[in-house]
Amino acid sequence: MVPDGSPNPTENVMESKSRLRLGRLRCVIAVAPWFLALLPLSVEAQSGADHPDLTGAWGIYRGGRGADPKLAAPPATPLVLKPEFAKPYEAKRAAEAEAQRRGEQLANGSVMCVPYGVPTMMSIAIYPVEIIQTPKQVTIIGEAFSEVRRVYMDRPQAKIEDVAPGYYGRSVGRWEGDTLVVDTVGIKTTVNGYRGMPHSEQMRVTERFHLVAPDILHDQITIEDPVVLEKPMTYTVAYKRMPNYEMVEFVCDNNREYVDDKGVVRMKVREH
Repeated sequence: MVPDGSPNPTENVMESKSRLRLGRLRCVIAVAPWFLALLPLSVEAQSGADHPDLTGAWGIYRGGRGADPKLAAPPATPLVLKPEFAKPYEAKRAAEAEAQRRGEQLANGSVMCVPYGVPTMMSIAIYPVEIIQTPKQVTIIGEAFSEVRRVYMDRPQAKIEDVAPGYYGRSVGRWEGDTLVVDTVGIKTTVNGYRGMPHSEQMRVTERFHLVAPDILHDQITIEDPVVLEKPMTYTVAYKRMPNYEMVEFVCDNNREYVDDKGVVRMKVREH
């Protein structure tokens, strides 16, 4: 109050500011739980935005005349099997080559509608793959046989002996800068490896997905197997982005191929 008893304008202003601060504090207290609930999602979304977006369809890229050699897949390292596995593998490859010279195809899993599995499904003839990328999981779909594998992000890998063997095993992934690193174990021994190579239950497949250009993706695949391989071997699959491609359903329900008594693939021309 001023000496004459009238209200002090300065006190009124200070009181108004105090009420305003109190109102804002109450608002913050009320909003804080909502903000805290949303914060982890915001952080996760931001961390996902920091990585390259691999989502979409990708077709096999083989380069060709006039193409930038840096975009094509580099040569594979030598496949060196231990002696007890090398001899039967080489005999199998020789038999396949001889059959091809005769215009024939020897039996393989695809003739019996069996999935290719990891890692072969990443490169089947001209069939593309589709990648669906989220912060917690990367899903890879191969158009051939509609094969699906799931990569669980930022989870620890299980011990090999704790993974039930299958066609795709168990895959976990992590980002190393702009490279997606995928570790896969638990591929059953009936699934053919690179170029039909044999493998044991101890096989480990490590993939490094990296964009070498905005629309060119490399999947560097390293296979380790202390039982079968003398040393790890590495090969790379190159892909080109297919922006408007829609994946086609591929179901092996009308298979006209069969294997004769000599192990050669034949075609049924009509039903008897």
